[in-house]
Amino acid sequence: MPPPSLPRRQWLSTLVAAGLVRAPAPALAFAEEPDVFLPQRHPLLITDNPVIAAARDAGLAVLQPSQADLHRGLTLHHESFVFDFYGFAPRAALDVGRMTAAIQAGASPQELDDLTEELAMLGALQQPAERRELAEAFACSGVTALFQNAGEESQDPLRLLKRLARFTHLGDQLREHLVRATAPDDLTAARTTGKHALYLTGNGVPLRGQFQTVEEELGSIRLFHQLGLRMMHVTYNRRNLLGDGCAEKSNGGLSDLGRAAIAEMNRVGVIVDVAHSGWRTSLEAAQASTRPMVASHTTCAGLQHHIRAKPDEVVQAICETGGLIGICWIAPFLQGTGDLAALLDHIDYAIRRFGSEHVAVGTDVAHLSQHNAAAVKQIPPRAPSRTRYEALWPEGALGGNWPRANSLAWTNWPLLTVGLVQRGHSDGTIRRILGENALRVCRANHLAPANPATP
Repeated sequence: MPPPSLPRRQWLSTLVAAGLVRAPAPALAFAEEPDVFLPQRHPLLITDNPVIAAARDAGLAVLQPSQADLHRGLTLHHESFVFDFYGFAPRAALDVGRMTAAIQAGASPQELDDLTEELAMLGALQQPAERRELAEAFACSGVTALFQNAGEESQDPLRLLKRLARFTHLGDQLREHLVRATAPDDLTAARTTGKHALYLTGNGVPLRGQFQTVEEELGSIRLFHQLGLRMMHVTYNRRNLLGDGCAEKSNGGLSDLGRAAIAEMNRVGVIVDVAHSGWRTSLEAAQASTRPMVASHTTCAGLQHHIRAKPDEVVQAICETGGLIGICWIAPFLQGTGDLAALLDHIDYAIRRFGSEHVAVGTDVAHLSQHNAAAVKQIPPRAPSRTRYEALWPEGALGGNWPRANSLAWTNWPLLTVGLVQRGHSDGTIRRILGENALRVCRANHLAPANPATP
C-alpha cells in the first residue's frame, strides 16, 4: 500500500511524475525494443492493457519502491536471463461461438476440457488480437524462457500427449515469437534473437500399464524425452505407482517402480521434479537421484506450512543433489500476506537456509487475456461434474482471502527483481535466482549425443 499519508492514486501519480510509470501508451512489440534500454520505457510501465496495468499498480503498491530501486531493478531485469522454472505461456480468450456450440451439442466433460485448453493455449494462432496480447505479456514480463506445463496431470501417455502436442504446435507455428527448445543452448540462443523459449515439462511420468517388465513399463519416459519433454513430475497430488502425492494423508515414500523411474529419468536426461509429491516421496527421490533434481514450483514449509510447501529436510536433500527449489506465486501456498512481499519472504528464507545457488522461481501462474472475462460471461454454463481423481485438494488448501494477490500476476516479473533489489541482494544473487540456477540444472541433466534405446 502507499504510505499512510499518501493516497494510492497520488502515490501512482508521483511515480508518473518521476518518469517511473507512464500514462497508457501503445505496448511495445518484440521488435520495437530500443537499442539503449531506458527503464521508464519498460513495457510493464507504459502498457495500455488494463489487466497488466492493474497488476502493475498492485505490485507497485505492495513494494513502494524508491526511484533508485525501481530504476536499478528494471535495468537488472532487462539485462538478465530470466527463466520461469515452471509456468504457462500467456493464454488467449475463449472462443464464445465454439464453446457455446460444443455445450449446446452435449459435448462430454472431457471434450469441453480439451476444447477449453485448445482455445486458451492455441488462440494466438487464430486471432491476431490474441497474438498481440501474447507478445505484449512476454514483453512486459521480460521472461526469456519458461518450463511450460505440457502434460496434463496423469500417467496415461495419451492424456499427457494432448498438451504436449498443443505446445509443440504453438512453438512450431509462432516462430516469429517463440522457440520450442530441446537443449539448454536453445534457451540462451532465444535471448540473443529476441524470442522466447518454451522448454517442455509434464505433470506425470508416462506409464503404459502393461507391467510385463520394468524396462518395458518405463519405456515411455524415453519416448516422451524424444518428443521434447525435459522434466517430469514424479507424482501429482494423489498416490500413484511411483510414490505419494502431497495431499495423501499417509505420506508414504517412493516405490520400487518409482526408484526405477528416477534411474531412467537420470539416464535419458529428464529432470526429476517433486513439486507435487509428498514429503517422504520427495526426500527419497532426492536420495535416489544421481543428477540435480528439483521441486520446480513450491514454497518453504519452514516459513509457512502448506501441503504444497517443502520442509527444510526435503529442501536440503534436493540441494545436496545440486538441484534447486522454485518458489511459486500462488497466494494460498505462500500464506502470510499472500502477495509479492510474501513471495520475497520465501525467497529470502530459502537463500538464508540453503544458499542462493539453490533458489529459482517457478510461478505456476499464467497471464490470461484481457478479453477472456467478457468471453466467459457469454458462454452458457456447463453441467456440474464430479472432481477429477487427480485433483485431490484438501479443504482449505486453495481457499482464503488474498486481497493483494493480483500483485503476483505473471507479467509482474520485473517487479520481483525490483523487490529483490529492495531486499539488499547483490546483482549476482539476483541473476542466479532469475535464471542462472535453472539453466545450470538444465545443463547438468542434458545428455548429448542421443542415448541408446535401452539401458
